[in-house]
Amino acid sequence: QVQLVESGGGSVQAGGSLRLSCAASGFSLGEHISGWFRQAPGKEREGVACISSGDDRTYYVDSVKGRFTISRDKATNTAYLQMNSLKPEDTAVYYCATGSHYYCTRWADFDSWGQGTQVIVSS
Repeated sequence: QVQLVESGGGSVQAGGSLRLSCAASGFSLGEHISGWFRQAPGKEREGVACISSGDDRTYYVDSVKGRFTISRDKATNTAYLQMNSLKPEDTAVYYCATGSHYYCTRWADFDSWGQGTQVIVSS
């Protein structure tokens, strides 16, 4: 059974940093795409970052490029999202996700989700 458990959310001032973790069980993160999504109040969930299993290439939504970094530790089966230079508009619930594909091509390829972790960025 696929299970994803996020942690590391919290409250931070603008310009600060947070590191989100996603502990996976029931499957190997290294054999599937891993990603992070977020949903702000009143908005649709959006893809933020993805890392391919085949070549570890990373992809980011334009709004976080240069500030967020997705990574994956295959030994511990854990994915991470390092978030730097946080802005109030980054406030959202962040979800870890995976899918059966090897390469990041579409946000719609993700089909398993964690329960989410709240990130609040104050100005």
